[in-house]
Amino acid sequence: MRENMKGRRPTWDEYFMMLAKMTASRSTCLSRPTGAVVVKDRQVLTSGYNGSLPGEGHCMDDGACFRRSVAWSEEVKYDMCRSAHAEANAIALAAKKGVSLEGGSIYCTLEPCITCAKLIIMSGIIRVIYELSYDSPIPERDKYWKSVLASSNITVEQLILDDEKLRYAVGFLEADTSKRRL
Repeated sequence: MRENMKGRRPTWDEYFMMLAKMTASRSTCLSRPTGAVVVKDRQVLTSGYNGSLPGEGHCMDDGACFRRSVAWSEEVKYDMCRSAHAEANAIALAAKKGVSLEGGSIYCTLEPCITCAKLIIMSGIIRVIYELSYDSPIPERDKYWKSVLASSNITVEQLILDDEKLRYAVGFLEADTSKRRL
C-alpha cells in the first residue's frame, strides 16, 4: 500500500489549492462558486468563499442570481452583486479576528478581480496562486488589474491540479478516510 502512495502526496501548493477548492463548496453563488485560503509559513490563517453578506438572501436559496435578475450591464456588475468575493471574505475575516496577512500567500480557485487585487495588495499578501483565469468580457479591465498586481511586486502563479492528484484527494473524502490500511 505504501508503495502505491509514493509520489502521490500533494505538494504544499497543491494541498492549499485543494483546501481552497473545498472552501468553495460552501459558496452560495450560482454563477461561480469560489474559494480562497490565506497561508503563511505553511499554516492556514483564514479562508473565505463567495456568498451573500450577513442578513441578505442567498442566490442559491432564492434559485436565481440577484445581479442577473436586475439585468445591469457587465460594466457595473460589482455594484449590483450582493455577494462578497472569496478573497474579500478571507481578508475581512482576518481583519475581524486581528490576524495579520503580511507576507502571506493566497490560494484562489479563480484569478482575483480588480477589487480583490486591491485588497490583496493592501493586506500585505505577497503571493497569489490561482486555478482558473478570470474570463471577463471586458479585456481592458482584466489587463489593468493584472498590471496592478504585477506593479506591486506580488508573485502571481496559475496552478491547475492534475487528475492523479485530484483522484488521490478524492479518496480522502470517502467515508473510510481513517480506516486502518495496514
